[in-house]
Amino acid sequence: MIQPSNVFKDNLAEMPAIEGIERIDVVDGKGEVVASIENKPGKQGSLAVYHYLKQTFGTLDANAAQHGLAVFAEHTADARNRPGAHPNVDRLLAVVDGGEALCIDVIQAK
Repeated sequence: MIQPSNVFKDNLAEMPAIEGIERIDVVDGKGEVVASIENKPGKQGSLAVYHYLKQTFGTLDANAAQHGLAVFAEHTADARNRPGAHPNVDRLLAVVDGGEALCIDVIQAK
């Protein structure tokens, strides 16, 4: 497990590679996909964090979400100040605030 710094870019450098991943689906307890994070510019940072959380914690529970917020570093503060600006951070905040744990499904590219 990495020890997150206060700089997201530095934390990203510690993440496992995301080559070969098409997307990540975030699934609720009913099996519904509540979000998809595609491997494309603008989303790759979130994809890397969620992939890392899957590898490290297995599921997106409060502990994983709290660690993810530390990894997102300065984006976490921005998300708290601007709800909706960072939906992948908002999701972690919701889990930490008592929302249901979620599953992270990694979809490999074909």
